[in-house]
Amino acid sequence: MRSVGSHPFHAGIVGTLLAAAMACMTFLTLYDGRADALDHAHQTAQNLVAIISSDVARNVEIYDLSLESMVDGAQDPFTWRLTGRLRQAVLFDRATTAAYLGGAYLVDANGHVLASQNGDLSASVRLDDRDYFTIQQRNPAVGLFISHPFHSRLRGGNLSIGLTRRFNAPDGSFAGVALLAIRIEYFQRLLDKIDTGQRGSVFIVLDDGTLLARKPFNEHDIGTSIARSDMFVRMAEHEQGEYVAASVVDGVRRMFTFARVPGTSMIVVVAPAVKDVLAAWRRRSLIAGGLTLALGGLFIVLSWLLAFTLQDKVRAQAELVRLAATDPLTGLSNRRVLDARLDEEWRRARRNGSPMSVLFVDVDHFKRFNDTYGHAAGDEVLAAVSECIDSVVRRSVDLVARYGGEEFAVVLPDTAEAGASLVAEKIRKKVQGMQFDHGASDHGTVTVSVGCATRLPSKGGSALELMAAADQQLYEAKSAGRNQVKSAA
Repeated sequence: MRSVGSHPFHAGIVGTLLAAAMACMTFLTLYDGRADALDHAHQTAQNLVAIISSDVARNVEIYDLSLESMVDGAQDPFTWRLTGRLRQAVLFDRATTAAYLGGAYLVDANGHVLASQNGDLSASVRLDDRDYFTIQQRNPAVGLFISHPFHSRLRGGNLSIGLTRRFNAPDGSFAGVALLAIRIEYFQRLLDKIDTGQRGSVFIVLDDGTLLARKPFNEHDIGTSIARSDMFVRMAEHEQGEYVAASVVDGVRRMFTFARVPGTSMIVVVAPAVKDVLAAWRRRSLIAGGLTLALGGLFIVLSWLLAFTLQDKVRAQAELVRLAATDPLTGLSNRRVLDARLDEEWRRARRNGSPMSVLFVDVDHFKRFNDTYGHAAGDEVLAAVSECIDSVVRRSVDLVARYGGEEFAVVLPDTAEAGASLVAEKIRKKVQGMQFDHGASDHGTVTVSVGCATRLPSKGGSALELMAAADQQLYEAKSAGRNQVKSAA
């Protein structure tokens, strides 16, 4: 009972722990159910990614075979001696079997249509600004290239992507490209078959971050780039993987599972929404968890009622302890705390073989300030100076204390002379920067002098000698004209 009286929260904690123990098995079971739901969703997403990737890879392989046939025909001089229909059959025979084909073309080195599957040459249209043309023109080693989405100039603006291969003149120079225009509809119909839940998403993106297709579909999203998103950076760095993140497109938090389509520059991503995956689990958890919380909650409430009835007593005792250790004017630690901590840190530094420093800070000409501006203004200055010192000394192991009157002490464990001098100089500058008027001072504003001393306790001596050394350096700083730092090791 004495322990509870001294520490009233013990009653609440014990009651809470007992209630938590009763509920532990229920919540562990619920957590396992959540993990199972997420794992099942992940496995399903992996399977869907594999199915989509396989379909896309198979069709790209078919498209590429058609392109290779077109390139072979384009590079064979005999082809161009054939009559129109026969030449088209030789060039585009394989292309006729490709699904969702928007058109098959041979484009010459100037970007004009040299031959087409449907026979339309469209002499007024130039394609030399398309990425699928310029890439092949500049780099003979590209091979199969998959373009960004574009609105076709040859088929009434239909949204498509281009698959191209380069063909060369007899001398090896660039002669043009073989082009298959694949309707974006192919990708969209493929994705529309995938059920990822109400808020889920599935999309195909190029390895430079350009969206080719997405469900839910929004035509404005097609061709946009997600390259700068953290989401895509992870995809670009790995062949496959999974992670959970908020979508850059609509902000919904999803489970992203992705894999590169073999032999292409495309990445397939299946991303069910976390809310959808956990919806059924949440419904079950609300029922089971609600009952568990109701039963345990009553016991917890009773325990904490007891704790709070004792809290006022402990709070009053804590306030008395705080007041006994705190200077009432500045809110800093007082002389008693300083003496205890100084001795404690000295013993610790001696065990660890580390240096220890002490600063003595004194407000310059403080008696003159009081005589000129009054004691109320003097108290205001002391409070302001203490805030300056406390704001500079930031480490939790350091101690700032009011030594007495206008003097302050700073204990800096594990601090060498250079570090202590730096802290002292920051304190001096910060106090001077307050610009408190002090007409009775040579500097015109309130300033401080700082004495700094450093010792290695493992070499002997005592904490009192360290304090005395810092006090001597303070005296040196005052003798040298004040508003300065003097230090010694």
